Order: sequence, then structure tokens, then C-alpha cells
Amino acid sequence: MGETLYSSSYQPDPASALDVLAFVLTPVEAFAQIDEPEERAAVAELLDSAKAEAIKRWYSLRSADVRN
Repeated sequence: MGETLYSSSYQPDPASALDVLAFVLTPVEAFAQIDEPEERAAVAELLDSAKAEAIKRWYSLRSADVRN
């Protein structure tokens, strides 16, 4: 079974540019205070993936709004 490195109930509103931008610009240290470089890198990788997904969702919703 995998180990949970990080969990949070915070979810930016994917339709809100402000929420997405705030999430994308938030440093890893705001989510986890980690002294181990490997653990910090693992959390950063997970957050980078989540941030990229947030941008994709915002862009997709924005594109749909522009078409309508």
C-alpha cells in the first residue's frame, strides 16, 4: 500500500482564474514543511502535476466560454 505524502481539502475553483493563479504561485513550503530533500522533491512533483492540471482545467473551461 502506498504512503500518503500530502493531503489537503483545498481545491481551487477551476473556473476562477484568481483561484488557479493563487494555487499555481503558492510555493511548496505553504503546503508542507519538509526537511528531507527527497520528500520535498516528491511533494513538489505531486504539486507540479496538480498545478498543471488546474491550468488545463481553467483553460478548457475558458475556451468553452469563449466559444459560447
